[in-house]
Amino acid sequence: MLYNDYAKNELKKVELVHSGTDYFLRLEHLIQEAKYEIHLQYYIFKDDHIGNKILEELKKAAKRRVRVYILLDGFGSFSFPKELVDELIAIGIHFRFFSPFLSLSSLYIGRRLHHKVVVFDDLVVLIGGINIADKYIGSKENKAWLDYSVQINDIKIAKKLQLLCRDLFFKKKYFFKRRIESVFSSGEETVVRIIQNDWLKSKNEIYDAYINAFTLAQKEITIVGSYFLPGQKLYNALKKASKNKVKIRLILSGKSDVPLSRRATYHIYSTLLDHNIEVYEWNKTILHGKAAIVDHHWTTIGSFNLNNLSCYGSLEMNVEIKSIPFSNTFQDHLDEIISQSHRITPKSLKKGTMISRLKNYLSYWTARFILNFVTYFPNKKFKKYY
Repeated sequence: MLYNDYAKNELKKVELVHSGTDYFLRLEHLIQEAKYEIHLQYYIFKDDHIGNKILEELKKAAKRRVRVYILLDGFGSFSFPKELVDELIAIGIHFRFFSPFLSLSSLYIGRRLHHKVVVFDDLVVLIGGINIADKYIGSKENKAWLDYSVQINDIKIAKKLQLLCRDLFFKKKYFFKRRIESVFSSGEETVVRIIQNDWLKSKNEIYDAYINAFTLAQKEITIVGSYFLPGQKLYNALKKASKNKVKIRLILSGKSDVPLSRRATYHIYSTLLDHNIEVYEWNKTILHGKAAIVDHHWTTIGSFNLNNLSCYGSLEMNVEIKSIPFSNTFQDHLDEIISQSHRITPKSLKKGTMISRLKNYLSYWTARFILNFVTYFPNKKFKKYY
């Protein structure tokens, strides 16, 4: 994958990227091809096999005088070793934690940097829900978590996202005002937009995009939802779509890295089924994806979960794609995922024991309490967040 390809217009503007080797080979190659600046912003960056492999490529880039900026969330990447941070800084890599976990200036613990985005020079963007850790690349023994990203090969978007990442890294106030304009590709009839959510700073672009897409849906909605526990407004939008005879399919976690979240979601299955919403559980691996397709035309993929933490707490970033070809490609893939998933029915729900139902009920209200607690903004005096 060479940068000369972009001048020849041989690459597509937007490409669907899967977790596993697909994502990490692209990431490695793009780091190797970078000429002057790389921005990485992740919620989780593990000091494991794939993490160290990516770091080695970043070190090589720094040695050839590429400016490298790494911004990691202070909670999600809490285990990232201080010795490694010192080593990276010593060779010229710019490194910072967003909202360090143990800091008096970040008492609003629900506001985390949940981005999974990389910008290479001002040419290419990788954006989605994939963190840097071995569980996202998988192995022979353990398959990669199910997740998605998007590669955007567009100078207009990459250049503006590069500026936005730079603003956030250096704590510039412009970050909160900066918007990224849509890019239209007439050849593929595609509109691409980077959308953000930071409720505290009145950036509700992802939340509004979901509500708008669900409200305008006419035929079909497919959702990939890890940690699925939507607030009332999102839930009402889905119910309204269902009343309008829109076919709604949810692909949810049969296996989860957060058992409490999985049980809490299971508690609302009967309500979802009552509104003719089809529910499927993916059991082959951990499901971590956050995506949706509406009417084979509108697609969003990114870091945004359909729950209150993403709506009212974390800094989130998604890509919104209005494209029939892209949506059809992704829909075909999700149809295959559904065919391999377990469908939840009223009959299967009745098989649960009373103890299991009680655990689900308690998990639901515990999860609701935790989400409300961590997204509560207690006092204006704690306004220094990053």
